[in-house]
Amino acid sequence: MWGYRLLCIMLLHFRVIFSVSSVKLCSPEESFALLQFKNTISMDASASTKSWNKDGDCCSWDGITCDEMTGHKLNLACNDFNGTKISSNFGQFTKLTHLNLSFSYFSGIVPSQISRLSKLVALDLSGDIPGTKFEQHTFNNLAKNLTELRYLLLDNVQMFSVVPSSLLNLSSASLISLSLGSGFLQGEFPIDIFHFPFLRQLTLSDNRHLTGNLPKSNWSSPLRILDLSVTKFSGKITDTIGNLRDLKFLDLSACYFDGLIPNSFWNLTEITYLAFEANFFSGQVPASLSNLKQLTVLNLEDNQFSGEFPDVFGNLSKLTRISLAHLNFTGQLPLSAFNLTQLSLLELSGNQFFQQSSSNPNLTFELPDLTSLDFSSNSLSGTVKADMFSNLKNLEYVDLSNNNLLSLTTPGTVNFALSKLEVFKFSSCNVSQFPDFLRTSENLVELDLSNNKLTGQIFQLDQWPYLYFLNLSHNFLTSVERISSVELRHLVVQSNLLQRLPFILSSRIRFLSVSDNKLTGEFPSSICNLSTIEYLNLSNNSLSGMIPQCLANFDSLSLLDLRKNQFRGSIPQIFSKCYDLVALNLNDNELEGKLPPSLANCGDLEVLDVGNNKINDAFPYWTATPPRLQVLVLRSNSFHGPIYNNVPSIKRPFPELRIIDISRNGFTGLLPARYFQSLKAMMHGDNDDIDLDYMNSAGYDQYYSMILTYKGVDLEMERVLNIFTTIDLSNNRFEGMIPKEIPLSLGNLTQLESLDLSSNWLAGEIPVELTSPTALSVLNLSFNQLVGPIPQGKQFDSFQNDSFIGNLGLCGFALTQQCSNYEVPPAPMPEEDDTSSSWAWFDWKIVVMGYGCGVIWGLSLAYLAFSTGKPRWLMMMMFERHDAKKMRRIKPRPQRI
Repeated sequence: MWGYRLLCIMLLHFRVIFSVSSVKLCSPEESFALLQFKNTISMDASASTKSWNKDGDCCSWDGITCDEMTGHKLNLACNDFNGTKISSNFGQFTKLTHLNLSFSYFSGIVPSQISRLSKLVALDLSGDIPGTKFEQHTFNNLAKNLTELRYLLLDNVQMFSVVPSSLLNLSSASLISLSLGSGFLQGEFPIDIFHFPFLRQLTLSDNRHLTGNLPKSNWSSPLRILDLSVTKFSGKITDTIGNLRDLKFLDLSACYFDGLIPNSFWNLTEITYLAFEANFFSGQVPASLSNLKQLTVLNLEDNQFSGEFPDVFGNLSKLTRISLAHLNFTGQLPLSAFNLTQLSLLELSGNQFFQQSSSNPNLTFELPDLTSLDFSSNSLSGTVKADMFSNLKNLEYVDLSNNNLLSLTTPGTVNFALSKLEVFKFSSCNVSQFPDFLRTSENLVELDLSNNKLTGQIFQLDQWPYLYFLNLSHNFLTSVERISSVELRHLVVQSNLLQRLPFILSSRIRFLSVSDNKLTGEFPSSICNLSTIEYLNLSNNSLSGMIPQCLANFDSLSLLDLRKNQFRGSIPQIFSKCYDLVALNLNDNELEGKLPPSLANCGDLEVLDVGNNKINDAFPYWTATPPRLQVLVLRSNSFHGPIYNNVPSIKRPFPELRIIDISRNGFTGLLPARYFQSLKAMMHGDNDDIDLDYMNSAGYDQYYSMILTYKGVDLEMERVLNIFTTIDLSNNRFEGMIPKEIPLSLGNLTQLESLDLSSNWLAGEIPVELTSPTALSVLNLSFNQLVGPIPQGKQFDSFQNDSFIGNLGLCGFALTQQCSNYEVPPAPMPEEDDTSSSWAWFDWKIVVMGYGCGVIWGLSLAYLAFSTGKPRWLMMMMFERHDAKKMRRIKPRPQRI
C-alpha cells in the first residue's frame, strides 16, 4: 500500500512536468466528455477536477497534457473518485496516447469504448483494491485495436473472465510492459509471451489460480522485471535463464518451482532484487552468489536447500535485506553479513547455524540502519551481553528464541537506550536474569521470555506504556508484582510458581493464562473487572470455593478453562449470553448439581468437558443443540438413567461431534442408536482433505487438552489432533442386545479410531459391521455378556484378547476358546440392581488392585479364568455364587468409577 502511495507522489510530480510543455489542442468534444464525467462524481471526491469548466480549454485543466509531438495525455492518478465508474465518454478522446486512471478508486466494468482509443501507447487502470473489471469481449477488442500499446498496467483489475490465452492477441512487436498483478487470472499462462522481443516488465503476482512454466529453450529477452510471486507457476529453472542479462528484479516467491538453481543464473550480475521464498528449490547455494554485487534484497526463505551457506556477504556490500529463514543451513554464522552497513533486515531463523566461539556469539555489530534481527531456532550458544545491542540505535525487532544454550546478561549499569525497540523475543533459551536493559525501551510492545530459567520475583513492570503482549510462562517465578501498561491485552504467566495473580492495571486484557501455578484461595476477584476477556485459563492450580456469577458479564469470552482445581458447588447459570464461547473445560473439580441447560445458547461451542466431578444429572440432551460441538466429555460423574433415542425437538443431533466420552457414569438402557446415526463428522471423511493440525483455542496459539482413556489407560492429552475420533461409553450399565441400527451406523463411521463399550451389560453377537470403520485402531468390548464368534478380517485381525476378555460366550482367534465346540447360550436377562451382573463381584479394578494377592498374582489369576475357563474349580465357584445371588434381591453395589 505504501509503495502505491509513493508511486502516486511520483506520478503527481510528472503531471506537473507535463503541464509545463502543454499546448492547447483540446477539441470541444473532448472538453464536453470531460465535463460530463465531472458531473458524475461528488463535489468533494477529488480536487483534480475543480479547475474543469466549460469556459476554459481542457488542455489547461489539471491532470491533462496536450502536446503536438506526443499527443494527448490524461492523468487522473492518485485521486479519490469514490467508486465512480470509468466514463464511456473517454472513448471520444481519439488523440489520446496516454491514459492513467490508477489508484483513483474507480469501480465497475471497464467500458468497451476504451478499445476505440487506437493511438494509446500507455494504459494504466491499476488500483489499491480490486474495483474495476474487464469483460472478455472488451479485452479482445482492446488487444485487437490498440496496436500501438506498449504499456498495459492492470494491477488489481478483475480479469477472472479473461482467458489467459487471449493475452497473445496483444501486439508482441510493441509491448514493453505488462502488469496484471492481483487480477484473478485463472488457467495456464501462455509461454509465448516470455518470447515477446521488447518485453521489459512482466508482473503476474498474486494470481493464485494462474499456472505456467518458464521457457526451457530459446529464451532471450530484454526483461528487467519478472514477478510471478504467489501464483501456481511450477517446474524447474533451466540454463536458458542465464540469457536475461538485463534482469534487475526477480520475484518467484510462493510458487511451486523445484530442483537446482542452474549455474548460469549466478551470472545475472545486474540483478538487484532476488526472492525465491516458499518454493521447493534444493541443492547447495554456491559461492558464486557473490557475483551478484548489485543485490539489495536477498530472500531464499523456506526452501529445501542443504549444506553450509557460503560466507559471501563481503562482496555484496549493497544488501539492505537478507532472509535465509527455515532453510536448515548448517555451519557457522555468515559473519561477513555483520559488516553490511546498509543492512536493515537480517533474518537467519530456522537453521542450524552456530558461532565459532561459544563464549562470544559475535553479536556486536556496527549496523546503524538495522531494524530487524532474527536468529531464532538455531544452534547458538554462549552469552549475549546487553551492550552487544548498543550500536543498533534503529532496532525495532529482535528474536533470538529457541537457542537452548544461549543466555543473556545485563551489565550493572546501562548507558544506552533502544528507544525504537518494539518486539523482543528470547524464549526457550537459557536466560536466568531478567533483561533490565529493556526498561529504557519505552516503545516496547511485545516481550517474550517464556521457557527460560527466570527465578524469584519480578517487581514493577511500569516502564512500557504501550506493552501489548507479555509472555513469562514456563519459568520459576514466585511473584510478578505489578504490570502497569494500560494497553496490555495478552498476558501469559502459566507454568511458574506464582501464589497470587499479578496486579494488572489494564482492564481491557483479552488473553490471560495463569495455569499450572500455585494459586490458592477462592476465585480471584480482580478477574471480575476484566470485562473484555476472551481467553481465561486458571487450570491446574489449587483454587477453591464457588465459581463466581461475575463470569456472566464476560460477553466476549471464547475459552474458559478451570480444570484441575478444587471448585465446588453447582455450575452457575452464567451462560445466557455465551455467544462467543468455543471451549468450556471444568474437568477434575468437585462440582455437583446439574449441568446448566443455558449452555445450549452457546452456538459456537466446540468443546464441553465436565469430566471427573460430582455432577448428578440425567443425560443432557441439549448438548446435541450447539451445531459445532466436537468434543463432549462427561466421564466420571453421576449422570444416570437411559439415553432416549427419540427427542422430537432435536432433528440433527451432534453433526460435528468427534470425541464422545460419557464413561464411568450410571447410564442405563439400550445404546442410543439414533446418536450413532448422526455422527456425520466420523462418516466418509477424507483426512487427506483436512489441514492436519491440533485443535486450538479460538484462534489463539494455545491448544485444547483433555483426559481420555486410550487403550485402557487414562491419558492427559496436551494436544488433540483435529482428526482424532473416539467413542467411549464404558463403565456404565447399558444392556441388552445391540440395536440393529447401530451395526449399520458403525459401518458408516469410517473415521472412527477408538471405540470402548467395555464394562457394560451388552448381550448378543458382535456385529460384523464393526469391521467397516477402516481407521479403527482401538476396540474394547471386554466385560460384557457378548456371545458368538469374533468377526474376522480387516483391522479385527490385529485386536488382541484384551479387547474381548470377560465375555465367556465369545470364541474365536483372539481367545483360546475355539468356536468349533461352541454352543450359543441364551442371552441373560438384566437385573434391576448392579450386582446381578455375572462379573459384578469380580470387578476388574479389584483384580488390578491385587485382590489381596498382589498385583501380578491377581492379573495372572484373572487372565487364566477369563481366557481359558480354568481352573475348573474357580469357574464353578464363580458361577455357583452367581446363581445363588440370582435367587435373592440384594443391595445395589456402589457405582464403579
